[in-house]
Amino acid sequence: MDKKVNTVVVGGGQAGLAMSRHLSLAGIPHVVLEKKRIAEAWRSFRWDALVANGPAWHDRFPDKEFDDTAPDGFAPKQSVADYLQAYARDFDLPVKTGVEVHRAVPNGAGYVVETSQGTIATDNIVVATGAFQVPLIPPVIPAEAPVRQLHSQQYRAPDQLDPGAVLVVGAGSSGAQIADELLRSGREVYLSIGPHERPPRAYRGHDYCHWLGVLGKWQMKTPPAGRAHVTISVSGARGGHTVDFREFAARGMTLLGMAGTYAGGVLSIQPDLRRNVEDGDDNHLGLLAEVDDYIAANGLDLPPEPEAKVIGPDPQCMTDPILQLDLAARGITTVVWATGYAQDFGWLQVDTFDQTGAPKHREGVGAAPGVYFLGLPWLTMRGSSFIWGVFVDAKALAGHIAARQPASADSL
Repeated sequence: MDKKVNTVVVGGGQAGLAMSRHLSLAGIPHVVLEKKRIAEAWRSFRWDALVANGPAWHDRFPDKEFDDTAPDGFAPKQSVADYLQAYARDFDLPVKTGVEVHRAVPNGAGYVVETSQGTIATDNIVVATGAFQVPLIPPVIPAEAPVRQLHSQQYRAPDQLDPGAVLVVGAGSSGAQIADELLRSGREVYLSIGPHERPPRAYRGHDYCHWLGVLGKWQMKTPPAGRAHVTISVSGARGGHTVDFREFAARGMTLLGMAGTYAGGVLSIQPDLRRNVEDGDDNHLGLLAEVDDYIAANGLDLPPEPEAKVIGPDPQCMTDPILQLDLAARGITTVVWATGYAQDFGWLQVDTFDQTGAPKHREGVGAAPGVYFLGLPWLTMRGSSFIWGVFVDAKALAGHIAARQPASADSL
């Protein structure tokens, strides 16, 4: 490969493709390097029944619609992967798959990118590897404990797991959907719930994605204090529905507070279940109230939906919470950790990180000249990690790259 190109984009998912599209429109020679296939995370690192959490009109690039999913439908994971593959093909984006980036280091005014297929000299590097890189499993239950442990990234379907009850840790979208799927399959399920936001799937005729848009919440520049990493629990499964943990409990799921320490086969549970569930209820009702106010202020003719504001009764697992969970006594043979991901930028050996390893950047423009980040949560706004959000951010970064220097390098 051993050539020079103006800009190297690392990562062939939604962020890398959005970046490539805007670089192409700006006439900037570049290459996108993807170590596996385009949209590999959607193909290989998600469970079988996963669908997009937003409707197809929302979870797409603005210049291409889905071929196989109606605008108000929720695209299956394979459709999302196929959509991104088709996007690269339709716009003739210079994506090179099967190329792993080993290291990128400064080289004079630019950088050298060392890959599995040679080296590339470049003026600019765009880090588009996404927010979901290294699965995180908290060091709570020892690996030698007599229970199978896997991250949600490794989960595929209920029949993949050993017979017995399942503990799911994490109540964001992944944890809630996996727990619900396991419950519907006939499994006994325990779900550990932490702080979360619980928006309605739809309200008064529109999906919550619409309401977050008109209320200006997608464009929020910074999260509320202490809420940067709070998960959102929403689901597009089975046509889309509001996640309701009280309803889960009414169908037989046992709700738990956050996981604590483990000793002698017993997992301690924090006494925070009620607070976490009620805070999620408050978040739900608060958004409904904001929508009601918006509808009234703008004179919109949308019928009221009082049933959306009904909060069910407290289940027994909330009124008499479990604080000590004996895994063997409960028949729990599997623990699914839906506990998120860490980022890995070890290959980028450039002075653009703080002491914690987090990127130093201003709206995606790195502290080191010619280094850019795209697709990270809250990069420029709340919507930055969504498909449409990376498209918006990529346009701004392409403009910065175009203004930085003439695009005169050879294309690969």
